Amino acid sequence: MTAPLVIASYNTHRGVGLDFRFAPRRTAQVVLEIGADVVALQELTTREAGTDMLEELRERTGYHAIGVPAWQRNGAQFGNGLLTRFPVTSVAAITLDVERREPRCAIDAMLDCRGTRLRVIATHLGLRSFERRDQIVRLLRAIRAGPALPTVLLGDLNEWFLRRRALGWLHAHFGETPARSTFPSLLPVLALDRIWIAPAQALRRVRVHKTRCARVASDHLPLVAECDL
Repeated sequence: MTAPLVIASYNTHRGVGLDFRFAPRRTAQVVLEIGADVVALQELTTREAGTDMLEELRERTGYHAIGVPAWQRNGAQFGNGLLTRFPVTSVAAITLDVERREPRCAIDAMLDCRGTRLRVIATHLGLRSFERRDQIVRLLRAIRAGPALPTVLLGDLNEWFLRRRALGWLHAHFGETPARSTFPSLLPVLALDRIWIAPAQALRRVRVHKTRCARVASDHLPLVAECDL
């Protein structure tokens, strides 16, 4: 049997763990523990303690790295990243800003995955339900306007009500996927982090990465999916 494609989503909490230490080396350790082919990262920072988190993660893991900041202020950046073992053929940003709310965006990347083109959209949605409705509409519009390829949508959706109407729109497009609790990391009760793939039958399993290091490194646990292309 062909080895599955392993995809993960991980909110890094700016590299600050539950012990209040800024430790991107520890974040990299969690990424290496997961051993995924593609990892979507949220809440990456630059210039914090003089460190570019994404660059340090790239150096420590050996992955290709893509960064798309949601905002930049005074030389500092904050936003989403993507680590991948596969060659990156194109990258675009999907703007998801909502007026008077924190800027948000998504990475829209094309990967050459073992000779198959794979579209990966990685995001971090807003804290208010009206934001997320608008952002999900825009994400689906971008997905439908793109090529008919195997497509993964993943990230921190910040949605804790599993029957919210906007989540239903994603299920209608991709098929409903398992909700696994990832937040808070010490005693997870909320399924804030989600992974979808089209075609839906490509999904093998979804699990939460629970190790001692992962429980301390961030307030979220990583979500991991195994897929067939």
